Amino acid sequence: MPEELLVRTLEKSRQIKISVIGRTSGRTITLPVWFVYANDVLWLLPVHGSQTHWYRNIRKNPTIRIKVGSKEGTFKAQTVRSAASVRKVVQLFNDKFTAEMIRRLYPGPLDVAVKVRLTGRN
Repeated sequence: MPEELLVRTLEKSRQIKISVIGRTSGRTITLPVWFVYANDVLWLLPVHGSQTHWYRNIRKNPTIRIKVGSKEGTFKAQTVRSAASVRKVVQLFNDKFTAEMIRRLYPGPLDVAVKVRLTGRN
């Protein structure tokens, strides 16, 4: 399965490229982001929370293309807005990248997250 190859590559990486569709332009926008992969779920934490442009694009069109190395796939993203769930995602990022790095590089507000299930196509 292509997802298995993507997952194996994710396990060795710190950064991926995501492609989303612009909510007003309709153009494909690609940018690098950090991620955490746990239990067949790819977690993304928008640097500026709910004001992050790629997050706002996902709210309008949840299709997301994930590329890591030469592996890629298209999935449906799910926004996460409950405070308790977002805190869990922030903790996953703190564990992977250190709390100091997240505080320094993610000015927030850290009020949302994005969940992408990689097992099967959504």
